[in-house]
Amino acid sequence: MTKGSLQYWPRKRARKRLPRIRESRKTADVPSLSNIVGYKAGMCQLNLIDDSESPSKSLEVNRACTIIEIPKTELYGIRLYKRNGITKYLESSDEVLNAELCKKIGMKNIENNELKLEAFKGKLKDYVDVSALLVAYPKTVSVEQHKPVRFEAKIIANDIAQKFEIASGLLGKEVKAIDIFKNGEFIDVTSISKGKGWSSAIKRHHIARLDHKATQKTRHMGVLGSYGMGRVLYSVPHSGQLGFNYRTEYNKRLLKISSDKLDKKQGFRNYGSINSDYIIIEGSIPGPAKRLVRLRKTLRNKNKNGIKEPKINEIILN
Repeated sequence: MTKGSLQYWPRKRARKRLPRIRESRKTADVPSLSNIVGYKAGMCQLNLIDDSESPSKSLEVNRACTIIEIPKTELYGIRLYKRNGITKYLESSDEVLNAELCKKIGMKNIENNELKLEAFKGKLKDYVDVSALLVAYPKTVSVEQHKPVRFEAKIIANDIAQKFEIASGLLGKEVKAIDIFKNGEFIDVTSISKGKGWSSAIKRHHIARLDHKATQKTRHMGVLGSYGMGRVLYSVPHSGQLGFNYRTEYNKRLLKISSDKLDKKQGFRNYGSINSDYIIIEGSIPGPAKRLVRLRKTLRNKNKNGIKEPKINEIILN
């Protein structure tokens, strides 16, 4: 993918630090939450047995991997949706919240607490969808952020009754990555790329530098469009914002979920030590260290043929 590709447009800064998720899987063999958040810690190397169909099958190979630390995450509420009769869009209708957790994260004016779960369970036929409201605590990991991160996660299940049962069972409890993902599973990673500020058209779109005999400048576009257009098209390369964009990478293999301590004396560069649960993903992901990352059940289901748990021989911390 070249930097001048129009597949990514408009090239503007992400509005929020929390990566957005626009779609989630509808059904799954095992019902669960669809996504969770973490913080990018750094990279390492893994020596593992290749279980693919490549020429190196059954041999030990070395893979570059990314470590994502998962903060303590709790489910503080349930959101119920109805369909608008005019626009046909889903609209948030009611919420059932855990009073203790809401007080902990500074939420006030709670209408429906966990005591009303049974009342809403009898009215599920009036609703269309149910999702989970979660909160992550960055204080439990090596980042300077102190404000809790609140986000919404769709529930992957066959019907609304099963979704409500899963959400009500987890209400007020801690949610771990091992409850959602498995070792060897393919997942989607959504993050925000490194921000590089205002950049020229040459750095931003990789256009060629003009000849030294050019009439005006050499580091800009020679032609802005056809003569009779009367305006400049959006597809003409210009200087502007480079980086800090939402990006999603599909089917990244999750190699290991663990809480074992990683012995790195000086910690990870620009991050620090890992004190909580962490996930090791094969390859790289967008963004610098301490970037908030969202991990989602894969949309392009590469796990339909089964999940192979990798055989890891050694973790090399650079």
